[in-house]
Amino acid sequence: MKIDNNKVVSLTYDLHIPENGEKKHVESANSDNPLVFLYGVGMMLPKFEEHLKGLSVGDNYAFTLSPEEGYGEYDEKAVAPLPKSMFGDQPLPEIGAILPLQDNNGGQFQGRVVSIAEDAVLVDLNHPMAGHELHFNGTIQDVREATKEELDHGHVHGEGGHHH
Repeated sequence: MKIDNNKVVSLTYDLHIPENGEKKHVESANSDNPLVFLYGVGMMLPKFEEHLKGLSVGDNYAFTLSPEEGYGEYDEKAVAPLPKSMFGDQPLPEIGAILPLQDNNGGQFQGRVVSIAEDAVLVDLNHPMAGHELHFNGTIQDVREATKEELDHGHVHGEGGHHH
C-alpha cells in the first residue's frame, strides 16, 4: 500500500540540521518507537508529507527541507520581553528554560528564555528549528487504511497513536 491521504503511516527518521559545517543530530524515531500519523490532515509539515507521498513499506527516504518549507526563517522580532511581575512570587526562570505560554485566544505555544533584564525576562518565541535546513532520512515501517473513527477524529488511535 502506498502513502496517500487518509492512510496511517508509521516510520523511522533521523533529523539533522547543519551547524558549524557539521550535521547536528536533533531527534530520531526508531522501529521500537516510530512516528505514527494520519497522512494528509495537516499534522505534519506539508513538504515533509509531500516527500513521502507514494512510498510503501520498506522504502527508505532522505530529503532536505529549506527553512521556508520547515518552520520558517528566524525572526529577530519574535524575541519579546515578559514583565518580571508576571512570574509573581515564583523564582525567575533560568536562561535556556522553555516556558509554556498562552495567547489571548487560548492558543498554546512555547518560548525559550534568552536573557533576564532589570525589569523583564526576554523570551525567544521562534520555533527551535526556525531558520534551519531540516535533513530527514528514515524508513517506512507501515502504511494502512485509517479507520472511520480515526478519520472522524483527525488522528491515529491505538498503538503509536492517541488513546481515548
